Amino acid sequence: MKRSSIWQKNIAMNIVLGFFIGILLMYLLLLGLFIDKLLEEISPDNAPVVVFNGILIYYFSFEFVIRFLVQALPTLNIETYLHLPIKKSAIVHFVAGKSIFAIGNYLALLVVIPFAFKVVAPEYSLFHAWVYIFTFLTLVYSNNFLATYVKRQLVHKPIIVGLFGMMVIVFVLLDYFSVFSLSSWFALFIDEILKSPVLFFVPVLLMIITYLFNYYFLKDRLYPDEVTVKKQAKVDSLSDIRYLKNLGLTGQLISLDLRLIWRHKRTRSIIYMAPIFLGYGFFFYLMPEYREMYGFLIFVGIFMSGGMMLNYLNYCFGYESNYFDNILVNYKDFEKYIRTKFIFGIVISSVCYILTIPYMFFGMDILLINSMTFLYNIGFLSYVLFYIATYSKKRMDLSRGAVFNYQGMGASHWLSMLPAFLLPVIIYLPFNWAGYPITGLIFIGVLGIAGLLFNKFLLIIVYKQFLRRKYMMAEGFRE
Repeated sequence: MKRSSIWQKNIAMNIVLGFFIGILLMYLLLLGLFIDKLLEEISPDNAPVVVFNGILIYYFSFEFVIRFLVQALPTLNIETYLHLPIKKSAIVHFVAGKSIFAIGNYLALLVVIPFAFKVVAPEYSLFHAWVYIFTFLTLVYSNNFLATYVKRQLVHKPIIVGLFGMMVIVFVLLDYFSVFSLSSWFALFIDEILKSPVLFFVPVLLMIITYLFNYYFLKDRLYPDEVTVKKQAKVDSLSDIRYLKNLGLTGQLISLDLRLIWRHKRTRSIIYMAPIFLGYGFFFYLMPEYREMYGFLIFVGIFMSGGMMLNYLNYCFGYESNYFDNILVNYKDFEKYIRTKFIFGIVISSVCYILTIPYMFFGMDILLINSMTFLYNIGFLSYVLFYIATYSKKRMDLSRGAVFNYQGMGASHWLSMLPAFLLPVIIYLPFNWAGYPITGLIFIGVLGIAGLLFNKFLLIIVYKQFLRRKYMMAEGFRE
C-alpha cells in the first residue's frame, strides 16, 4: 500500500472518506440499538417487530435499485482458465458467487442484529432471533442475485428488464391505492417464519432459485468466441439503421454517437438510468402535498424530459475526448458536426417527453407543466448546455460507470445545473406571487419557442464558440 502512487496521492481523501464511513457505521449501529423506540413512536398501536417487518420490503426495494445502479457485475477473464484442468461449472460457480462477498450485503446487519437480540429474542426466543437474522441474510443474498441477473439481462434481453420494471411499478401503484398491500403480506410472511421456523426453507429456496438464474445464464455464455461474436453483432446492428443511412453525413454522425453510447460502460449506464428519469413523477404526482407546488413540479418536469439530454449535451465533447484530435484532423464540416449533436440532443428530449405524456392521467396541469418544461429544454436549455460543453477540458474514461463517477467533470458542468433547474423556477415565482401561476408556466414554454425560432442564429453562436475553443479542448483532453 505504501508503494501505491494512488494511495499516496489521495491519502488525505482516503482519511476523510474513512472518517465518514466510520460515522456511517456508527449511525447504523445506533439505529439498530434504538430502532424499537422509533418504531413505537411511528406506530404505537403495533408491535415493533410487525412494523419493522413491513418496512423491510421497502428496504429491499431501495437496495435493489442501488445494487442495479451502483454494484459492479462480477467478472472473470475466462480465457486464462479454460485451458486448465478446471471444470467449467467451477468457473461459473466462482463468478456467480463472487458478489456474496460484497461489503454492501452486510451493512444492514448492523441494524438487524441488535434489533433481533433486543426485540425479537425477548418476544420469541434466542433461537428465533438467529432464525430472523439468517432469514434477513438469505433475502439479502436473493436480492443481490436478482439484481445481478436483471443487470446482466439488460444487455442481452432489455425487454425482460422492461417487463420487470413495469411489474414493479404496478405493485407500487397497487400498494399506494390500497388494492394490494405488498408490505402487509411481506410482514405476514416474516411473522409466519418467526412462528414456524421450519418455513425458513422458503427464503433459502428463493436464494437458490435466484442463484441458479445467474449460474445458468453465465454457463450458457461461457464460450468467449460466442460472446465476442454476439457483442460485435449488437454493435454493428446500430450502424445498419436504414433511416440514418438516408440522412447522409448527419445520419453517419448520429450512427457513430449511437455506437459510442452503446459500446462504453459510462454512456451505456446512463441509458440504464432512463427509467429512473422517466419514473421520477411517480414519487411526487401521487402525493397530494406536492400537487399544488408548481415551482417544485417544474423541477420534476425539467428532470424527466431534460435529464437524458443534459447528460448528452453537457458531455458530448468529453465523451469523444479519447479521439478528439482525430475529429479535428479528419472532420471538414464542423458546422454540420455541431448541428448533428444538437439534433440528437433534441431527439433524446423529445422521446423522453413523449414517454411522460401518460402522466396526464394525474391531471391536465401535469401535462401543461411537462409540456412547457419540454419546450424550455429544447428551445433554451439545449443551447446553454451546448455552449457550456465547449469549456470541457477533462478527459473521460468511458470504461467506468456513470453512478457516483465525477471523473471528467469540471466547474462548467456544475454551473450548467443552474439554468437547468434553478432558472425556470426563478422565472415562474414572480408570476406565482402575482397570482398568475399558469401565465408563469406558459412564459417558460414561450421562452423555449423563441429559442427554436432563432435556432440558426443560436447554433452559429455555439459553432463559433466551438471553433475558438477546439484547440484548448484538445489540449486538455490529452492530459
